[in-house]
Amino acid sequence: MSPGERGGAPSQAVAVRRPATAGAGAGGIAGALRRSLPFFGPAFLVSVGYMDPGNWATNIAAGSDYGYALLWTVLASNLMAVVLQAVSATLGFRSGASLAENAKRHLPAWVAWGFFATAELAAMATDLAEFLGAALGFYLLLHLPLLPAVLLTGVVVLVLLGLSRLRLSRLELVIVGLVAVVGLAYFVEVWLARPDWARIGEGLLLPRVPSGGALLVAIGVLGATVMPHNLFLHSAVVQSRRRAADDRHNERALRLSYVDTAVALNIAFLINASMIVMSASVFAGKGLTIASIEAAHRALSPLLGPLAAAAFAVALLASGLSSSVTGTLAGQTILEGFVGRRVPVVVLRLVTMIPALVVVGAGVDAFRVLVLSQVFLSLQLPFTVAALLYLATRRRVMNGRPVRGPLLWAGLLAGATIVVANALLLWDTFTGGA
Repeated sequence: MSPGERGGAPSQAVAVRRPATAGAGAGGIAGALRRSLPFFGPAFLVSVGYMDPGNWATNIAAGSDYGYALLWTVLASNLMAVVLQAVSATLGFRSGASLAENAKRHLPAWVAWGFFATAELAAMATDLAEFLGAALGFYLLLHLPLLPAVLLTGVVVLVLLGLSRLRLSRLELVIVGLVAVVGLAYFVEVWLARPDWARIGEGLLLPRVPSGGALLVAIGVLGATVMPHNLFLHSAVVQSRRRAADDRHNERALRLSYVDTAVALNIAFLINASMIVMSASVFAGKGLTIASIEAAHRALSPLLGPLAAAAFAVALLASGLSSSVTGTLAGQTILEGFVGRRVPVVVLRLVTMIPALVVVGAGVDAFRVLVLSQVFLSLQLPFTVAALLYLATRRRVMNGRPVRGPLLWAGLLAGATIVVANALLLWDTFTGGA
């Protein structure tokens, strides 16, 4: 029996925390905030996937090669991410099941299993990028060879995943702390870089794609920002705030989840934009072409000083560890939703370490792997978005309350934009433009 068939409870790896019902308590804003806080957290678990090491690779490439010109892609991608994650949360709350569980139940079998195969491949590509990023963080901070750094990453991630087996709220607090580390580090980076604020505004508000391969990088930014596995994960982790047969509670929790999503993903947007700003200010401003994350770290010390290089390495490690944890949970959510049985998270983590070990052992350029993994995600993304929107608009799936109105139209616009962007990527790739 699948987790969703047991009354919508999430799997063991995504442990349940039931917040207290909003009742009597201190009045005013402070009291309302205290009653609302227990509903916050799931979107922060999701948000780390929007600032994972795959984002670092594409953002560094975007900033060092094209300056501030591609900042608008991060803004556009973030708006689409907020909309699609809101749809995912709505599906989770109103159906009582995750996207994976709903796909298995309500899609034709051949569609569901094809969807499962592409979703798991996308999760593996995501996990590879996140795992390599954390290993690179250990490599830069501790000067460990990459292979021992990969093994150390595996140990640390397994310890963090153990928190989710005890209580999801503990893992959420750890993730919020790691996000704060990344944000503080990039605040330091931007402060030291002294960027051109007028050009930042131009890059955010005036969309353009420079010549010379910028389309591939722009779509990579899209793939690194709106990520398929996050749409699966969000619909699962919101189950910890859901109550069976309590529509009033669930609708209030859903409204608060929209606030949770907007706050968490806009923090991710600021961090992603800061990555491009730093890269544009420091590397493009000096005429440097950066071919790897290690090269970016080496270049920062002579250009901005050792504090900037240290902040970069610490932020990369925090980003890689946090996103590797949530990536593993997402992979587990997808697998359990389709096979209908619990998969031990330790086993899943050990299996998904294999691609990272192969890449490091074969001496493959980790930076190139990170960029290409994000392009692969952007190619899978239309399938996940289509399934999400289809299921979220079915009355029988959503217990009579399908997604309608502005959220639906915004979701359809985001989905259409993603399809067009990926069509442009394929055209550019096969015609030799990239």
